[in-house]
Amino acid sequence: MQRGQEQHTEQDGDIGCCGYILMAFSYILVALFFPLSLCLTIKVVQEYERAVIFRLGRVLPGGAKGPGLFFILPCIDDFKKTDMRTLTYDVPPQEILTKDSVTVAVDAVIYIRIFDATMATVNVSDAYQSTRLLAATTLRNVLGTRLMAELLTDRESIASNMKVQLDEATDPWGVKVERVEIKDVRLPIQLQRAMAAEAEASREARAKIVAAEGEQKASRALKEAADVMMESPAAIQLRYLQTLNSIAAERNSTIIFPLPIDLLSSVGFPKRDVTQF
Repeated sequence: MQRGQEQHTEQDGDIGCCGYILMAFSYILVALFFPLSLCLTIKVVQEYERAVIFRLGRVLPGGAKGPGLFFILPCIDDFKKTDMRTLTYDVPPQEILTKDSVTVAVDAVIYIRIFDATMATVNVSDAYQSTRLLAATTLRNVLGTRLMAELLTDRESIASNMKVQLDEATDPWGVKVERVEIKDVRLPIQLQRAMAAEAEASREARAKIVAAEGEQKASRALKEAADVMMESPAAIQLRYLQTLNSIAAERNSTIIFPLPIDLLSSVGFPKRDVTQF
């Protein structure tokens, strides 16, 4: 019961009898040297900053002060400023062994900010540096459980998983992880060549399949055209002349070709008997 009362007293910021005496002495000094003492008692923090005040080593109740003016007592008060803006940090490239035993180098970027200046000051010595080291460790732990193919195709899910884990770990420090992004995944050169060869072989196989399908469709179309032409012999002759016309249009050359006798007889010329000569 007594321990509980002592903990409750410490949380309330009770400085004891000696502390109150020192406070009274400090107020007397401020009054004696007024208004010169205002230079030491009035402080200013920017809009993006908060100040955590310590009185005789204890955090003052009421949370961090700012932005704007705040008052401290000389000799017994101390304060520490905390930047509340969002900061970015590049996680150094990490050599990671994936689940399928492939070594890759992965780097990332994280966006963090402090949402509670008191927790960031009291609970951890350096909130930003601790978060950076934790981000590098978390990156290795998360990617070590993934396959190489997932690293290349499922970056958003990996980044979301990292954000959740970092946010839970840094919450007691007063740090909020706003975003995590996987910047680059660098594969070994030999593996890049093997993947390129595999992709090229796959493309060539697909190209051959497409060409074979085209030849099959073309042969079917030619067969249908031949069947139609077989029904009309004149259509074959017209197609023959059309082919010759297209050849003559492309090249300036003299073409000698036999003229079928059946074609002449069809246009009105009498058919001669070669036995008469």
